[in-house]
Amino acid sequence: MGCFQSKVAGPLPPNDAAALPADKPADPEAANGAADGGGDGDDKEAVKRAVPVFREFALAELRAATKGFSADLIVSESGEKAPNAVYRGRLDGGRLIAVKRFSRLSWPDPQQFLADAVGVGKVRHKRLVNLIGCCAEGDERLLVAEYMPNDTLSKHLFHWDKQPLPWEMRLRVAYFIAQALDHCNLENRKIYHDLNAYRVLFDEEGDPRLSSFGLMKNSRDGKSYSTNLAYTPPEFLRTGRVIPESVIYSYGTVLLDLLSGKHIPPSHALDLIRGKNILLLMDSSLEGQYANEDASKLVDLASKCLQFESRDRPNIKYLLSSVGPLQNQKEVASHVFMGITKATSVLPAIYSPLGKACAGMDLSAVHDILLKTGYKDDEGAENELSFQEWTQQVQEMLNTKKFGDIAFRDKDFKTAIDYYSKLVAMMSTPSATVFARRSFSYLMNEQAELALRDAMQAQVCMPEWPTAFYLQALALSKLGMETDAQDMLNDGATFEAKKQNGWRS
Repeated sequence: MGCFQSKVAGPLPPNDAAALPADKPADPEAANGAADGGGDGDDKEAVKRAVPVFREFALAELRAATKGFSADLIVSESGEKAPNAVYRGRLDGGRLIAVKRFSRLSWPDPQQFLADAVGVGKVRHKRLVNLIGCCAEGDERLLVAEYMPNDTLSKHLFHWDKQPLPWEMRLRVAYFIAQALDHCNLENRKIYHDLNAYRVLFDEEGDPRLSSFGLMKNSRDGKSYSTNLAYTPPEFLRTGRVIPESVIYSYGTVLLDLLSGKHIPPSHALDLIRGKNILLLMDSSLEGQYANEDASKLVDLASKCLQFESRDRPNIKYLLSSVGPLQNQKEVASHVFMGITKATSVLPAIYSPLGKACAGMDLSAVHDILLKTGYKDDEGAENELSFQEWTQQVQEMLNTKKFGDIAFRDKDFKTAIDYYSKLVAMMSTPSATVFARRSFSYLMNEQAELALRDAMQAQVCMPEWPTAFYLQALALSKLGMETDAQDMLNDGATFEAKKQNGWRS
């Protein structure tokens, strides 16, 4: 249990803030099934709730988050040898992030870097590892994305420890990545650089997502294809240019990885396919645990994607229509296929009405309970207003409190924030209840980080006050930090139980 610290940083101007476009299902398969996590009609709001607004980070903030870009926090599979290393970091509010660090030579013009990063930051989707910020301070060029805790497709295919990636999960990867590419296409981001097994990462649910880093335009010393030339689209070798059909070719190489469990050069794989030696292509670690018909369809699709002439390759809609029908176990969660132990949230036995309302995100009920509770939890604390001397200043303070309480009661939360802010500045000793009420008012004004800050201040005032923990849980949930939110709910319930037991005894 504890108190999260959150640093509030200003978002980019409204025109630059990451837009969250409404999506349409790529095909009927996308509208149902556990594997899809619901239809894309709900996608916009789900992603909006979970992903922070894109913003420009201060270098000091990212340096602190990565402990000075410590080599111990590098998560790139090539480690320190990677030309553009990726670090795991933790922001002040507790959110885990991935930070990609480029050399200045990669992006000499900071404005070009920022403009491209902002553009990529607007492309939000549940199948992408979404970009949440950037930094172009001094010689540093940094991208900040959601952190994916369960490794890359490369790790699960080529360097697995306990079990090979199951066949059904491989089919799911093929489908989810096609969905990601389709969304990028709809957003007019038709070029994805160097699509490969390292660009596919698994989130906390075990669902595969496509890294948004590949959407950044080619940098001066970067490469559109970092892998061996044997895996590079033929037109890139001829002209040095990447075209939308190049992405289809690269998707075909990922299909080969999924089929074989190895990084096989496309020319060799195509020889096996032409010779109808499909069994030699298939991953032996699967031990035949796959449907031959499905495997044949995936092999055929890979063959189409890897055609030498770009005009002969299928489009992304064809990919979706090909791999969508192969999703036969949508009801099974990805973390089950992956063998990932997923922590389950168990609510404590003693749970107050406020705790239940916060757990269910019932903001109307939370407001009612805070109103009914009033300031009685402050009674006996050092900050009780009645202990102050009756002076003109105290009368003004009580009037400010009164107007704030009236605004809070009437759900005029903006006015409540104004009056409570004046009250906080006037009080010699802060009130936990005032911070709690202002925290909730911030929440109702879509200012979750400020709400979290005030809920933490309420905890400072009264370290074992359940309400402070419940309000932190609400704010953390709004910020998409569900695990931390559940921890705060449990902490609040623990103190609730302690309070009840103390009262009984």
